Order: sequence, then structure tokens, then C-alpha cells
Amino acid sequence: MKKKITLKHIARELEVSISTVSKALKNSEEISRDTKEKVQAFAKLYNYRPNNIAISLKNKRTRNIGVIIPDIVHHFFTTVFRGIEKFANSRGYNVIICVSDESFDKEVINMEMLANGSIDGFIMSLSAETQQKNDFNHLKEVTEQGIPLVLFDRVTDEIECDKVIINDKEVAYAAVQKMIDSGKRKIALVTTDSYFNVSKKRAEGYKKALADNGIPFNEMLVLTLPYQEIDNSYIERFFVENDIDAVLCVNEVFAIHCMGAVQSLGMHIPDDVSFVGFTDGLLSRYFVPSLTTVAQHGEQMGETAAQMLIEKIETEIEEHEEETYRTEIIEATLLERESTK
Repeated sequence: MKKKITLKHIARELEVSISTVSKALKNSEEISRDTKEKVQAFAKLYNYRPNNIAISLKNKRTRNIGVIIPDIVHHFFTTVFRGIEKFANSRGYNVIICVSDESFDKEVINMEMLANGSIDGFIMSLSAETQQKNDFNHLKEVTEQGIPLVLFDRVTDEIECDKVIINDKEVAYAAVQKMIDSGKRKIALVTTDSYFNVSKKRAEGYKKALADNGIPFNEMLVLTLPYQEIDNSYIERFFVENDIDAVLCVNEVFAIHCMGAVQSLGMHIPDDVSFVGFTDGLLSRYFVPSLTTVAQHGEQMGETAAQMLIEKIETEIEEHEEETYRTEIIEATLLERESTK
């Protein structure tokens, strides 16, 4: 069986541009007869099938950007979208947003819908199910056609594209180190399943901080919660069964649930248990006591993602030139509030 090929493969083999291949396959009058015959013969030999989604996206410039996020309620994603829209509008682009609701199928459907001639490129954060399935074929099909894509926050090394992330491992390390410096030694980690790339990096920072301070890692002090339908009684049992004096939570929602559970058990924050979370949202600021948290600078992340995408959209790749990609790292900030000493 012949392997699946893309426009990029044909262009590389025949030493012509992707645009030339695309036009040749459509019998464009702009392309010489010899070149058209050569491209079409090569495509037939390798059973090339065009990706209609990507082609419809590439055929015309709309000055629209498609954004797909996992959750519209989460404060972090709303601030990222605000940054995307702010920068895009300043450059004369409109933004169309879709929500995957953490669903792989919805993510694929949203991509197909937006790419049907509606937008010039994508900015995305991967859904939970996409990361769990480890299935990125819908992204590969688009990027292999030369369609601009920028991933932010939840990203994957499986896709060659521009990315925007924060220094998750380093800032998690700093948060745990702060708690250790205040005298805490029995520090728990409240996290998601490891297929979330951000949770994995934050767990690495947690473990490294413990190791660097001579504190043994204890699996019993790691609580893994689902990203939906959190059971507070399960959280309370975790704190009852373990002697814990500090907690690093990988997101704001987990932190608020855990703080509520601790208070319901009669413990005091931060005297009995200290807490640090991620995302500087309204919950962090107005819960009592207020939550010490990692500000992820979502608006800056959104502006950076939009700038990277628009640069790709507006930059013509020269014939035979290899496309390059970069990863921008936003430096997160630890904001100290009442949940730590």
C-alpha cells in the first residue's frame, strides 16, 4: 500500500512550490502543460487525495481567524480569547470562536466548519479528549496543506506549528519552593490525568522542588481529579486520610474545591493548610481566604498567538524554502494572597 502523501510531499519531490502543485492539480492556466502533466502523474501514481477542508481554507483570504477553545467558562480561556481578539482587530482581522467542550468530536467538527472557506488560519488549545486519544490527524491534515495553525497552552509535540505556552514546570517549582521556605513539608499535588501536557509539566516542577529540598515524593499525596463533575466527598476523604500541610493545585477550580473541603473539615487556611493554584480568576480573588495563584497572563498569550498566526498568514513562503516554527514562552507570575503565609 502506498503511503498517504500531501501537497508538501509532491512539491518537495518535484522541486516546485506548494502553490504550483495546487494549481497544477486544478488545471490552472497559470501553470505550463509540462508541469501540470508531471504533477498530475505523480499525484496519480501515489494516489493523492486532496483535503477539501484545507483547500477551501487556502483558496481565498477572508481576514477571519478561527479560534477553538476547550471551555468558555474557564477564566483563563476567556482572557486568552480577549487577547486574540484585541490584536486581531487591530490588524483588521475578525475572530470566530468555537468551543470544543473538551470533546474530540466537537473539536474536529468545529475545525471542519470553520475551515469551509470561512477563515484564514486557526488558533487552538487542545480538548481533553484529543489529548487523551492522542489523535491529531485533523490537525496534521490542515498543517500538511500549509494552513497556518498556532497552538496555545495545551499543545503537542506531534504537530509542527507555532506554539505559545507558559513556563509551567519552572513556576510550579517556584510555588512549591515558596511553601517549603515557609516551613511546609507535607505538600500535596492536586492534578488532572497526565495526558494534559500542562498538568504533566506542573507535576514535574512539583517533584523537582521536593527532590531539591530532600523531601521524598509520596504518591499518596497526589490527588487526581476529573476535569468535570468533581466529587467533594472524595476530596474530603483525601484530606482526612493524609497528613497534609500545603497543596499545589494545577488549576483554580481544583483549588477552590479543595479549600472548601478543608474548611468543611474544620481546618484553617493557611495556618493548617496552605494553597497555591493556577489562573488568576475571579474565584481566586474573591474566595475567602483569597487564593495565592499563578497568573498565566492569558491576554498576553492570546495577543502573542494572534501575532504569530497573522505573520504566518501574511508571509509568503518562497519556492523551495522550508517553513520554520517557533515556541513562545510566557513567563508566569506567582501572586501571593491569603492562602499562603
